Amino acid sequence: MNEAQQLRQAMRATERVHRRVLDLDTIMRDGRRLRRRRRLAGSGAAALSVAVVVSVAIGVQAARPPEPKPTTPPAATATATGPTATPTRSESTQEPRPVGDVVASGIRYGSEERVFYLVPIDVPGQSRVTIGLVAGRRAADGKLTSDYVVNDVEGSDRRPGFHQIGYDQSGPIPTGPPVPTFGYFVGPAERIVGTAESRHVDARLATWSRDPKVKIFWFQPAQLRPGVPLDGIVALDARGRKL
Repeated sequence: MNEAQQLRQAMRATERVHRRVLDLDTIMRDGRRLRRRRRLAGSGAAALSVAVVVSVAIGVQAARPPEPKPTTPPAATATATGPTATPTRSESTQEPRPVGDVVASGIRYGSEERVFYLVPIDVPGQSRVTIGLVAGRRAADGKLTSDYVVNDVEGSDRRPGFHQIGYDQSGPIPTGPPVPTFGYFVGPAERIVGTAESRHVDARLATWSRDPKVKIFWFQPAQLRPGVPLDGIVALDARGRKL
């Protein structure tokens, strides 16, 4: 029963006694009782509302996942490997002893000069390959440093014609003086002409002191940039005929 219904009920109770006269005392007493109830109900509702809010707040607090505890990430592990070793020459390393004379090229790098010389080599299973041609440097005190060696890997190192040709392979970041294109020819060559970049370039020649048929040749860097591959090469005899 709501408040209005209760008020009407109180009014009807007085009417039963005096139809024409309202019992104001009864009405006021019942009205005060209802107001007290309403106030209590309102306070209870407010208290309930606060309780609900608090419980929700507590519920939210309880439902929030706990803050993760800071953890120290595991240290990264890696295989303990040192940097790739770059082959270097130690003082104890013996340069291969030249076979025959050392050929001077006239190309200089400060106090050093580019030189060419043949050295003994051993190719397994190839008994007829016994020499290799080195592009090296000679210091002012005569010490030799080999930069590049070329040799056959099969057949005979004295067969007529051109043998292996060496090119500069220092890459985009040179680690030493550039190596001119070089090689050797077996036969009565008096002139060697290379073709590169649509140009004909003459090589310099020197005869090996141990065998006059072996002609060591190289191209001057000013005429053929080191590393530029040859498109062709020919050897000519004293009469200009191709060998």
